[in-house]
Amino acid sequence: MTTFHAAVVHPDQSVTYCGEVDQEHVDEARAIAAIEATPRFTREHPSRPGSLFVLREDGDLDWYEPVGAEPFIVRAPDTDPPARADSPTADDLPGAGELPRGATGTVWISGAIRLGDGVIGGAMDTPGNPPRVVHHTTESPAGGKYLESIGSYLIRVASEPQLIYCPVTDRVGQFGPLNQSGRALRNDGSRRTNREGRVCIQIEVLGRAAQPWTTNWDSGKKPGWRKILAAARSWGVPDAWPAGAPPKYPGGSSARSRSTWQNKGGHFAHAHIPGNDHGDPGAVDTRKILGGSGDTTPAPSKPASKDAFPGAGAFGPGANNAHVTRLGTMLIARGGKRFYSVGAGPRWSDADRKATAAFQRAQGWSGADADGIPGPTTWDLLVTGRGKNIPAATKRTVSVAHLVAAAKADIPAPDGHTTHPGEVAPVEQALVAEGLLDRQYADGSFGTKTRTAYAAWQRSKAGGSYTGAAADGIPGLASLKRLAARHNFTATP
Repeated sequence: MTTFHAAVVHPDQSVTYCGEVDQEHVDEARAIAAIEATPRFTREHPSRPGSLFVLREDGDLDWYEPVGAEPFIVRAPDTDPPARADSPTADDLPGAGELPRGATGTVWISGAIRLGDGVIGGAMDTPGNPPRVVHHTTESPAGGKYLESIGSYLIRVASEPQLIYCPVTDRVGQFGPLNQSGRALRNDGSRRTNREGRVCIQIEVLGRAAQPWTTNWDSGKKPGWRKILAAARSWGVPDAWPAGAPPKYPGGSSARSRSTWQNKGGHFAHAHIPGNDHGDPGAVDTRKILGGSGDTTPAPSKPASKDAFPGAGAFGPGANNAHVTRLGTMLIARGGKRFYSVGAGPRWSDADRKATAAFQRAQGWSGADADGIPGPTTWDLLVTGRGKNIPAATKRTVSVAHLVAAAKADIPAPDGHTTHPGEVAPVEQALVAEGLLDRQYADGSFGTKTRTAYAAWQRSKAGGSYTGAAADGIPGLASLKRLAARHNFTATP
């Protein structure tokens, strides 16, 4: 009779070893999980015969591993590809946690639950191809703390996406940075589907493909999901389904077109991906997923109003149309002039995003409701002249003590960690204006790039008298006051 090691994996990924158990114990665990009223279910290890996981509603994961099984590495490094003539050289590939050159997207979603050690993949193989999102389902219940237990399972079998989402609790979990690859897709021959495109953001949603999770679900009431959608849009992922709506499961079918997958950006189902055979996420409502109501009833036929909301696809990175120009013109008239150095134009810019976010915050909105991408309500307030105007800029106060604390905390932490983002941000913006910091690193985190830029300010701009340890990139009051005087903020001890 087979003997098993028994262990419990906790939500923080710590493991409690419980000793050895016999086959009868494992069979009993299976039988209990099979009872419909029991909030547990089982999963086999996909590549370790006999290894069983019991996923629990309380967030713990029971793990049974046959005694005497060959030792194995659960999370072997996902190495970068060798340099090729049609891809970046090794020197061009970003390191773990770094933004690729020219990136402007969200890397870590604010408020997401961190799962694992934050390292799951590596650089994209085809960063010149369009960005995309892939939707999966976990084939499990939702609610409770299944997010943690399923997250632990995905870590143990090395099949992590970047994100996991619970549609019942609206909780978001994140395994790794959005600008690097996940590990939830099979390769398509020698082509690594996990590394396709500028980004390939994979989302495991708690639910079952046979029972679409978007039923009786309203994205307008789910700020966690709206954060996911805003993060995808920040990378330029279009609000489109290039391969069509996800097919019904079971019984549906998909062509899994290589041409569509490799050459078009947007949202894809796991069922659309070449080289894969899964049918998830089932016939989910694509309009709800993209932030709409999901109501497919045709509206009465009537002439389109020139003031009608043109749709989310008209705005965001890559947009270039008359609606963007009109948006900028309206924002300037409502107090947003300071965001535009050359006035409104048709090509979407960071000025449009910042001015839109400022207008949204002026209405008292926050979080995903003030992400800088106009929705129907934002547009309606602007075209009708209603709502509150963007308030005049106030001079921000930045504390040296807070900057020093941020440097000590943010530099050793994972990328995207912030300590005093509201005070780090104006310093980073000033360093960008001085030509010392690339705009992509002005994210409110006092990381190594910010420290290097501030050291350059100390050496070359802050009076020219800082050298050696005095130019270590950690702000002092004198150097900060000189920077503040040039960039409209106040420096305090």
